[in-house]
Parts: sequence; C-alpha cells; structure tokens
Amino acid sequence: MSAKTIKFDDLLKAELKNPEFREGFEKETAKLDSAVALMNAREAQGLTQRELAERAGVPQSTIARIERGDNTSMDTLSHIAFALGKKLKVQFT
Repeated sequence: MSAKTIKFDDLLKAELKNPEFREGFEKETAKLDSAVALMNAREAQGLTQRELAERAGVPQSTIARIERGDNTSMDTLSHIAFALGKKLKVQFT
C-alpha cells in the first residue's frame, strides 16, 4: 500500500483554517519578511554583515540574528536603516 501524496499548498491551506496555526504562521511570516528585507538591502549595497554592523554600531551577531528572523528592537532597526541610508517604515496592513 502506498502513502497518499498531498501538495504543500493544499496542506497549508487546510492548516490555515486553524486560528491558532494561522496566528503563529502570520507572526513567523512577518519576521521572515523583515529578515529578507534587511538581507536584500544589505546585499544591494554590497555589504557584508560585519561591514553593516560596523556602520550601524551593533555587533555582527545582531545583523545575523535579524537576518535569521529573530526579534530586535525598533531602536536597533533604526540604527541599521540609517547605516544603510534608508528610512525605517513600519506598517500595519
């Protein structure tokens, strides 16, 4: 007897019907969106994590943690945005 195959998108759609799962999924997605945005901005300027950290006055490990999706303070994000020559924009959509 073979195992039934299910597409990931179908599984996710079913799981998102669970309010608890949906809340966790949305929180993690928001953190990862921020991580990707920082990584893209850093790489677009040709900076390493260490170079950005030096410009922002934070440890390189802070940049690495943010790019992994870990939480950080708005103050730290503001320093990083300034070091990139960017403005930090927070939206509730």
